[in-house]
Amino acid sequence: MKAKASDWYKKNWKLDIKNMSWVENTSNEVDYLIDLCKLNGTERILDLACGYGRHALEFAKRGYEVVGVDITEIYIEDAKKSAKEMGLTNVSFYCNDIREVAFYDEFDVVFNLADGAIGYLENEEENLKIFDIVCKALKDGGQHVCDLVCGDYASAHFPVKLWDAGAQAVSLSEFDWNPDTHIMMFGNQDFAYGETMTKPEITEGDPTRVYTLAEIKEIMEKRNMEVVEAFAGYTQIPASQQDFQMLVHSRKRKITEP
Repeated sequence: MKAKASDWYKKNWKLDIKNMSWVENTSNEVDYLIDLCKLNGTERILDLACGYGRHALEFAKRGYEVVGVDITEIYIEDAKKSAKEMGLTNVSFYCNDIREVAFYDEFDVVFNLADGAIGYLENEEENLKIFDIVCKALKDGGQHVCDLVCGDYASAHFPVKLWDAGAQAVSLSEFDWNPDTHIMMFGNQDFAYGETMTKPEITEGDPTRVYTLAEIKEIMEKRNMEVVEAFAGYTQIPASQQDFQMLVHSRKRKITEP
């Protein structure tokens, strides 16, 4: 599979993503995150690379104050439209490159969900800037959750082809792999039920730097943060090389902590 240009993340997105099977899990994912982070409804939340705001809107519906940031203009326009239609005044959306936001000690929780753009950028230096933004935005003791492809799984199992059946469509995905750079190429095709299905032809993939749990722990440690726990996606199963998805829960150390 051929990798797309390094700036693929700036122009890869359309609103048909709303039809993907995994979107149907949004409410359950928010339930999980509230329980994981032991949230009580008073927390201020930052959703980085929020897409069309599916998690941000769900949190806002439940009374949380939320800020969502994404680089894709059509996503932010759609998120703002949805918030207005839902009568939500406690959520704000901004169209920005997440590396350029300037929040300092403002949020109780920061999310990078459905990758949250982690690993999408042009090189390792740029990718690490996302973690800098996370740390700066959090208050002392604040929490971060990222939802990523597990690098340990990728090393053990890629390349691989997977599929997922939702209520409206089936999603076919292909993952290629460069073991030397830990770069994954991801290609996908979705087929709505009732439509004529043709043979999938996935020739290009999104190049994404994929991290192992050990790498995430090291990255966080350098930013005065610690990984509290890591699970195989939205489950209670510890993350391992046997599970495709990795959900990492971290905390920013308080100034008085060693």
